[in-house]
Amino acid sequence: MAPSPCLFIAFCISPLDFPTMCASCRHTAVRHWSNIPFITVPLTRTHGKSFAHRSELKHAKRIVVKLGSAVVTRGDECGLALGRLASIVEQVAVLQNQGREMMIVTSGAVAFGKQRLRHEILLSQSVRQALHSGQNQLKEMSVPVLEARACAAAGQSGLMALYEAMFTQYSTCTAQILVTNLDFHDDQKRRNLNSTLHELLRMNIVPIINTNDAVVPPPEPNSDLQGVNVISIKDNDSLAARLAVEMKADLLIALSDVEGLYDSPPGSDDAKLIDIFYPGDQQSITYGTKSRVGIGGMEAKVKAALWALQGGTSVVIANGTHPKVTGHVITDIVEGKKVGTFFSEVKPAGPTVEQQTEMARQGGRSLAALLPEQRGDIICHLADLLTEKREEILEANKKDMEIAVSGGRLSPPLLNRLSLSTAKLNSLAIGLRQIAVSSQDSVGRVIRRTRIANNLELEQITVPIGVLLVIFESRPDCLPQVSALAIASGNALLLKGGKEASNTNKILHQLTQEALAIHGVRDAVQLVSTREEVEDLCRLDKMIDLIIPRGSSQLVRDIQRAAKGIPVLGHSEGICHVYIDVDASIDKVIKIIRDSKCDYPAACNAMETLLVHRDLLRTPLFDQIIDMLRVERVKIHAGPKFASYLTFSPSEVKSLRTEYGDLECCIEVVDSMQDAIDHIHKYGSSHTDVIVTDNEETAENFLQQLDSACVFWNASSRFSDGYRFGLGAEVGISTARIHARGPVGLEGLLTTKWVLRGDGHTVSDFSEQGSMKYLHENIPVPHRTSN
Repeated sequence: MAPSPCLFIAFCISPLDFPTMCASCRHTAVRHWSNIPFITVPLTRTHGKSFAHRSELKHAKRIVVKLGSAVVTRGDECGLALGRLASIVEQVAVLQNQGREMMIVTSGAVAFGKQRLRHEILLSQSVRQALHSGQNQLKEMSVPVLEARACAAAGQSGLMALYEAMFTQYSTCTAQILVTNLDFHDDQKRRNLNSTLHELLRMNIVPIINTNDAVVPPPEPNSDLQGVNVISIKDNDSLAARLAVEMKADLLIALSDVEGLYDSPPGSDDAKLIDIFYPGDQQSITYGTKSRVGIGGMEAKVKAALWALQGGTSVVIANGTHPKVTGHVITDIVEGKKVGTFFSEVKPAGPTVEQQTEMARQGGRSLAALLPEQRGDIICHLADLLTEKREEILEANKKDMEIAVSGGRLSPPLLNRLSLSTAKLNSLAIGLRQIAVSSQDSVGRVIRRTRIANNLELEQITVPIGVLLVIFESRPDCLPQVSALAIASGNALLLKGGKEASNTNKILHQLTQEALAIHGVRDAVQLVSTREEVEDLCRLDKMIDLIIPRGSSQLVRDIQRAAKGIPVLGHSEGICHVYIDVDASIDKVIKIIRDSKCDYPAACNAMETLLVHRDLLRTPLFDQIIDMLRVERVKIHAGPKFASYLTFSPSEVKSLRTEYGDLECCIEVVDSMQDAIDHIHKYGSSHTDVIVTDNEETAENFLQQLDSACVFWNASSRFSDGYRFGLGAEVGISTARIHARGPVGLEGLLTTKWVLRGDGHTVSDFSEQGSMKYLHENIPVPHRTSN
């Protein structure tokens, strides 16, 4: 195959597979190369402006991936990082097979060539020394400094062969293109290059582009950018930018050895990763040193990225060397996840979520410093606003309900959660005033005092946890409840509500900030209203101290998976059981089952499984239970044992570990109270479980042996609630073993710190030769009186 007049092309295919490539057989040949169709998913986009938000990157069809020298090169700068390269190739192949058009701009020829030439030189020296000095008398050999162009010439073919071998594993064809700066300055050569690349992309081939370092002249100083229409190709950053604009690429992903762009040199104490970079922000950052390899630096990358952005191509600079993220960094970027620095021409009107979190932290510290009475004033004022602004709140909620009903995407239980009423607002106000009273003795409470020695006293006192992130779905009433608990405990709060309640959440947050403003701590509670994904929020491990999910079990599980470095307080499922003992009275049984299942079926504390003692089958009590459930239109699923007793049974349950969240439940038969406990331990979620019996000894055994967050005797499972427990409200129900468990109110949002007051004491004072002895005496703790 003859090369183009302006560049060298090497197709990564065997001559046996494709001996000729005439126009008449080209399409047949392409099908022979790969069984992957050209377009596997519909991806259409008119190139013009760059994407404004990360969430739009999933629509990118034509993508340029630039691999920096530090990404493809080993730490010793002699050879390639094969593991990293393999994972990158896999991601590119996956995206290519989705129907996207992928191009790679790669470094690495010099490093690969250096490895080969060093090997050849050492081998040659060892042969010469053996001939002149005799065996076993070899002198220490030194490798001369290798010229970069020679290394590039020696390494280019090997680099391409490596790419070919890797992409072949995914039935993906590649083609090599070497370019120089002159190829972009000559109109004819530029047109040839453009035409060649378009033809390769049309045939579902991945072009692999590199500067022809074997012949390229040294870069001219200060010639990286020369106006709007010209960018000088002096490194692969500028090459990738120029190529992306020439080919009207939707996205340029520049992988380097840093996480992205920082506001100061990475590694400095105050350096912060910039999530989104805007063209007007260049003056606000300072650049550090260049990478250990390559001729570019972060400044060159930023200039090239801004040039590409101006040409209509979106850009993300990210880390391609981190072992924990390299395997999915490219696909994560295309999926719109918060990875690296995203360059955007559209600057949002409000603060970023990182800025909101910092504002909340500062506001939270001021909130914690207020007097208890002042925090109580804020909560009472918020309670008053809920009743005073009732009409405005309900009007906003009406808009959300209308959108939800017309959209038809919310189930009836979720619509019920979304809906607010005058009664709900009044109940909220009452709960908030309860929290205001309990807040008088929360932050700064001494819970232990110890006299370590004379004039050396230790105190353990309650303090706020820090910054809380509460993520909730379809429940706008959660916002004032959680806000009040955060205010009472002196915690900063970041709220992320579901878009289905956006209008209601907005006005409730405004009222919360209005209440906070009476003592100058307005910023302590922030509502995230940007397009921030939950998974991205869960990565702010250096800014958020605790995540509290309020929503479906799927939401909780997703957050628990995503929050790698942040504790999550909550429960993934609410599989609550009610066990009917052989000694249960009929009146209590019917009332408790009806309330536990039918009062609010969507609640996490609703009964999902009814366990019935075997001796109660075919008794009037059991018949009344079934009749009541039918009247309430509860769909019954039979457990395996229950089904075995019946000739014609209801539908057999698919899993005994099911949270229905609706007017459905499972009925299963157990042989004894101990059998019921074993069943709950095996299939329950440690949330809330109930025994109904008149036998006190049986009940006490059940209460002591069952390992759930809430265990009740002769009471509905629906009592598992912060308001009903007298906590005022709750941020959620926790089934965790550490920290808070069950309904989490004010106490669950506090931690402790130790305060030691001495008078020049040192540990050496208590040594064998020292003059002091440890006393470790408990000191009575004075109790505060709350109004």
